[in-house]
Amino acid sequence: MSQLQDSFGRKFHYLRMSVTDVCNFKCSYCLPDGYHPDGKPQFLSLNEIENLVSAFGQVGTQKIRITGGEPTLRKDFTDIIRVVADNPHIKNIATTTNGYRLEKHAQEWFDAGLRRINVSVDSLDPKMFYQITGENKFDEVMRGIDAALTAGFERVKINAVLLKGLNDKDLPRFLQWIKNTPIDLRFIELMETGLGREYFEAHHLAGADIKAQLLADGWHLDTPSADDGPAQNFSRSDYKGRIGLIMPYANNFCATCNRLRVSAKGKLHLCLFTESGVDLRDLLQHSSQQAELIERLHGQLAQKKETHYLHQGITGVTQHLASIGG
Repeated sequence: MSQLQDSFGRKFHYLRMSVTDVCNFKCSYCLPDGYHPDGKPQFLSLNEIENLVSAFGQVGTQKIRITGGEPTLRKDFTDIIRVVADNPHIKNIATTTNGYRLEKHAQEWFDAGLRRINVSVDSLDPKMFYQITGENKFDEVMRGIDAALTAGFERVKINAVLLKGLNDKDLPRFLQWIKNTPIDLRFIELMETGLGREYFEAHHLAGADIKAQLLADGWHLDTPSADDGPAQNFSRSDYKGRIGLIMPYANNFCATCNRLRVSAKGKLHLCLFTESGVDLRDLLQHSSQQAELIERLHGQLAQKKETHYLHQGITGVTQHLASIGG
């Protein structure tokens, strides 16, 4: 089967696959009032996930990130990892989590095939962590990160959304942490989403300012690898960890787009900021539907836009920021 490619020549070998919309944290930039279900949602079953992964594997997908909501809330999360790991086309299996179950299950997930993990830690100050997330679980999450390092994950990344007036003073503490700890620290620039303009204006901090500071302090911009997400990564020879910046307002942010998204209810989203998705679920019921599913994927890629138009105030369907983390 031919590689998924859009009309601008971008090739897509990275799938962000949501398995639930549910989250148990109440992050101020994401779900400040907590998760509220709309009726009784029916998320993708294990069989539907297997058929989805099979189709994407046949059209060049090599990396899958299991996302949410909080994906580890699924009781069959370990089984989902195994389904992805059993597909011979998928070379990299990752997840993004708030880390609350990580301490107990890191080794189990690694043994099932998970190799890369992103943990959301928006502050290294326990009080600020609680203020941003609405949960007093800082110590628990940090123990989970230690468990992930012990389990042997290929890469452990820490996601932190930059928030002016909240965690913007944490940079020195983060830098001290990665001085001797082999993790990737990733700062995500706050975007204007469904939360509205007021929150954005109060807390937006330009990622370009952080980049300028890093370069001035001797950090070097790394050459991206083929399966990297949207981050620009920086390293220094005297640090064991790296720093990544996700800057959606930067020029040409979309030029290297290599990822697609499928929602927990089986809708394909060509961009984080698309208002609506294309339903795939009717073609996820049987393995005999693979050819038709692949044809639909190719057809939709022809409609992908050149950019997200975020600069024009197009905020799309997303309500939260963590979903952009690669």
